[in-house]
Amino acid sequence: MDEKNTVRTSKMLSRILRHDPASVGIALDEAGWVRVDELLAALARHHRRLSRADLEHVVETNNKRRFAFSADGGSIRASQGHSVEVDLGLAAAVPPAVLYHGTATRSLDAIFRDGLLPMSRRDVHLSADTETAVRVGSRHGRPAVLVVDAAAMAAAGHEFRVSANGVWLTDAVAPRYLSRAAG
Repeated sequence: MDEKNTVRTSKMLSRILRHDPASVGIALDEAGWVRVDELLAALARHHRRLSRADLEHVVETNNKRRFAFSADGGSIRASQGHSVEVDLGLAAAVPPAVLYHGTATRSLDAIFRDGLLPMSRRDVHLSADTETAVRVGSRHGRPAVLVVDAAAMAAAGHEFRVSANGVWLTDAVAPRYLSRAAG
């Protein structure tokens, strides 16, 4: 599978496994899993044939590690970013003192007024490094990186979880825990 098809397939899987499983006639279980054979059959019924080898290639080469196979390899799910109701079963974790969030500069006024909200997703997504935050912010326009005082949030009782691909998740981030990164 060439790079263009890999990216296209990854985007399609993201849409299905995070937001719209019904579009191909599947249902995710309560933890977001679907049997691989069920997914591949559903895709074929919708004229989107994908082999097991191609699916494995997409999962293995996705630079954001958006997908994970179950321990037995029989099921697949998105690692985070769902708008549909799922419980990924992620335990609470102690975050690093500082986390980062990438956004577009045009969103800064609203964020500093209202905080970071999950919007159409289940959680706010944060990263442990500024490079990732810049990449995320660049997808939405001119990037801005926000610094999240995760230590203060955790001390105040806010819960953090970390997904299989290293994305930190929390319910929301109030404006008082935010500042703009220099640069």
